[in-house]
Amino acid sequence: MKQDNDTKLAAARTRLIIDKPFLGALVLRLPIVEANPEWCKTTATDARSFYYNPEFIEQLSLSETEFVLAHEALHCALSHFARRENRVKHRWDIACDYAINPILIKEGLKPPPGSLSEKTFEGMTAEEIYPYIEDNENEETLDQHIYDDPQDSSSSQNKQKPPPSPPKNPDEAKQGQQGGQPPPQGGRQPEQDPEQQGGEGGASQPPPLGYEERESLHVQWQQRLAGAAQQALQAGKMDGDMARLVDFLLQPRLPWRMLLARYMSGIARDDYSYTRPSNRRGDPAIFPSLRSSQAELVVALDTSGSIHEDELNDFVAEIDAIKGQIRARVTLLACDSKIADACPWVYEPWEEFALPKNIPGGGGTDFVPVFEWADRQDRAPDLLIYFTDAEGRFPGYMPDYPVLWLVKGKLPVPWGQRIQLN
Repeated sequence: MKQDNDTKLAAARTRLIIDKPFLGALVLRLPIVEANPEWCKTTATDARSFYYNPEFIEQLSLSETEFVLAHEALHCALSHFARRENRVKHRWDIACDYAINPILIKEGLKPPPGSLSEKTFEGMTAEEIYPYIEDNENEETLDQHIYDDPQDSSSSQNKQKPPPSPPKNPDEAKQGQQGGQPPPQGGRQPEQDPEQQGGEGGASQPPPLGYEERESLHVQWQQRLAGAAQQALQAGKMDGDMARLVDFLLQPRLPWRMLLARYMSGIARDDYSYTRPSNRRGDPAIFPSLRSSQAELVVALDTSGSIHEDELNDFVAEIDAIKGQIRARVTLLACDSKIADACPWVYEPWEEFALPKNIPGGGGTDFVPVFEWADRQDRAPDLLIYFTDAEGRFPGYMPDYPVLWLVKGKLPVPWGQRIQLN
């Protein structure tokens, strides 16, 4: 049985390398280790190796074996082991599977029975999926994510550095570093090929990642992700969706609060004035003086139901913190398929900008009413900020004033400046 499993796993990995070079290159970086069935019920990863239960692999078809190999490799390449932060582990694990499985299904791979999949989560990251997940103990991932302490129900990745994990003994799962790379801190270089280990009963469960090892593996997998993407693009075997995902993960991104502050500060119209001073001053010379005028800001909230109230409150609080610094008067609009009847709400620079109570909404999404409202005003706004998931009907024209879209999700906008809510 072991030889049959070895042959099946090797064949599945080879097919991925040939047919899907991006996924194949990632799988090649993950040593394959037979695990003890007492702890590994199906497959598992600790970001160091791919662990499998031999009886589970025996039941899979070759295509399903490709799927489970690519699934664990993507967990590592997308650094799910380093992105959890203070989220609940069980709920985060489910969100990660919902993020990965639609990608692999779209790639033409066949998921084994019991794999989590939901079409509405297609194209979303684990962070974006997480708020929609109920922490239901009856819902389980098919595989096991063993990079965290299993006793930790909330976070093992807080801002305080925990001590590194202890060195592993030769009987435990090896880290399997390839290409002559040094082992991550917190573990040690294996003394034998990880694919040859296991033996009688299979490998025991490895310890969770320590802080330093997690950070080291995160950097390594980012490099592997970039290298695999480059190879696949050169071979012409990487579709647009996968390329956009890789670009999204690799490009440096500033927090949305910092970007929002940068764009709002850019509309502060401080300039030198050469207006003639009062005759009472006596001095006939005209000297330039720095004057600051009030900025007119329109904020539109998508109230169709896709944005949660706590997210709206965070956004409004951030606007309030910035507007006082730039002397802005804020006009707030709430819109789903139409602007709410109670609109607009107007906040002077000295007034606190807070979310009104009982904002109506829940219908479809149409962005046109907000821009039609702005067109009817005597003065165009200096900046219009729209908080939305970008799923709706856009105007067929780009307005003359700047528009900033703060977008939850991955959908594009036809014009204006887009900031990802991450």
